Amino acid sequence: MTKNVGSIDRVIRIIIGVALIVWGYMNQNWWGAVGLVPLLTALIGWCPPYALLGIKTTKS
Repeated sequence: MTKNVGSIDRVIRIIIGVALIVWGYMNQNWWGAVGLVPLLTALIGWCPPYALLGIKTTKS
């Protein structure tokens, strides 16, 4: 797995992921679990849809 998520993309994913998790917790629903997806892709630096589409936001 080659990293395909750049630093700005990672920061945005972390912010969105944490916001979704907090929102789900505050509203006591399972939709907050959706926030795990962008959070995990940011932490590992690899996004499966990016790999399938050949997108890279990392610097060469």
